[in-house]
Amino acid sequence: MEPILEVKNLKKNFKDFSIKNINFTLEKGYIMGFIGPNGAGKSTTIKLIMNLLKKDDGEIKIFGLDNIKYEKEIKNRIGFVFDENYFYEELTIMEMKRVIAPFYKNWDDSLFNKYIKEFSLPFKKKIKELSKGMKMKFSIAVALSHNADLLIMDEPTSGLDPIIRNELLDILTSFIQNENKSVFFSTHITTDLDKIADYITFINNGSIVFSCTKDDILDNHGLVKGPKEILNSDVRKYFIGIKENQFGFEGLIENRQEIKRILKDRVIIDKPSLDDIMFYYVRGIQNV
Repeated sequence: MEPILEVKNLKKNFKDFSIKNINFTLEKGYIMGFIGPNGAGKSTTIKLIMNLLKKDDGEIKIFGLDNIKYEKEIKNRIGFVFDENYFYEELTIMEMKRVIAPFYKNWDDSLFNKYIKEFSLPFKKKIKELSKGMKMKFSIAVALSHNADLLIMDEPTSGLDPIIRNELLDILTSFIQNENKSVFFSTHITTDLDKIADYITFINNGSIVFSCTKDDILDNHGLVKGPKEILNSDVRKYFIGIKENQFGFEGLIENRQEIKRILKDRVIIDKPSLDDIMFYYVRGIQNV
């Protein structure tokens, strides 16, 4: 079965930053979280996927089609949600809908009206009068109203309160109940991905650190706590990152079974969160 999104050896060079040989694949019926610190290359990668930036090298296929050669056909099947508002502020929700709808050959007015009602959005209010949460819900209503097969979302939950964030996550979970649809979800709020993501792709400094199932990442990595005296050079080489203080250390390892075999009961090994994993990969060795 053809992947819904496939990125191979993607490169983009700027004066002071580069996207370096990006590779990942998203299959149909799944949610992929795209994580990394600010400035890691998340938004740049999404702009390259959407052909809003010109790539220097590599290949991007969406629905098995080249993202540039078949751009119009592809974008008719994508719902795109930014973290910022790109609608005309002076127009009402209904006026804005009339501007957007003709761009999509599969636009469904009844579906749009259903989402507007479900999200309790005021038809006659101007975009500028909406709260950030309402603007995001409007963006999602638009993205879902032309029967998109792939949702691409760039920091959609940033700045939203927990209630609205949870509502959004419920919508995404419902969306992929159709196993031909998928979500590519860029965020730095990793707790959202703990709830809904099937796969995690982690980018740092323009390079992919890993791209695999969330369960494998959380099951294989370990958060190790223990006394500093066991941190000789032979032990340190197993750690992705270590944080030391006067009382001991905490560190992240990639293979929890291996470190358990080596250190046995001299340490405590906990299951890390995605936040822990991202922190130690980015920060590395630290003394506190």
